Amino acid sequence: MPKIDVYDVNGKKVKELELNESVFGIEPNENVVHSVVLNYLANQRQGTQNTKTRAEVSGGGRKPWRQKGTGRARQGSIRAPQWIKGGIALGPRPRSYVYKVNKKERALAVRSVLSAKVQEQELVVVDKLSLKEIKTAEMVKTLANLKVEGKAVVLLPANDVNVQKSARNIEGVKTLTVDTINVYDLLKYNKLVVTEDTVKKLEEVYA
Repeated sequence: MPKIDVYDVNGKKVKELELNESVFGIEPNENVVHSVVLNYLANQRQGTQNTKTRAEVSGGGRKPWRQKGTGRARQGSIRAPQWIKGGIALGPRPRSYVYKVNKKERALAVRSVLSAKVQEQELVVVDKLSLKEIKTAEMVKTLANLKVEGKAVVLLPANDVNVQKSARNIEGVKTLTVDTINVYDLLKYNKLVVTEDTVKKLEEVYA
């Protein structure tokens, strides 16, 4: 079983924690992680792109000129695609890019990323993380004590308004809960800060 040091909010080591090997100690499956990230990005797309067809552009109620006798090619409407300001043929239309990924596949991707974080020493475990009031300075101090620099995800077992609002104004720091965890954010941010309760909940959900 992989082991990891547990720190308090002052950055002092308080104990060592054994992690569940099926969640934090597997061989990361890069192919599954890749497919789940692609799914996440596709599902974020709004799909609002649009072009007007010949039925939607203005003008073209009559033939531009008579069918025969002018020497020019026959035309039925100035809304036809070959005309300037005519409709677009086969252009992009509003659509949904959403598609589903199997629950087991998504769970394997989360376990793969968590295991990779442990292997690369990017997982930081705190015994408890709670604030009496909403104070960004306190959160900055806590992260500095834990030597968390650059981009980081603070993963909470459940919603904690004081922690979430204290962290949201810090550049490069994002808070998530176990229920809203996603592979994209885990990969996007270098450090993953979790509490002991978060570790227990992750092991309950993904073991």
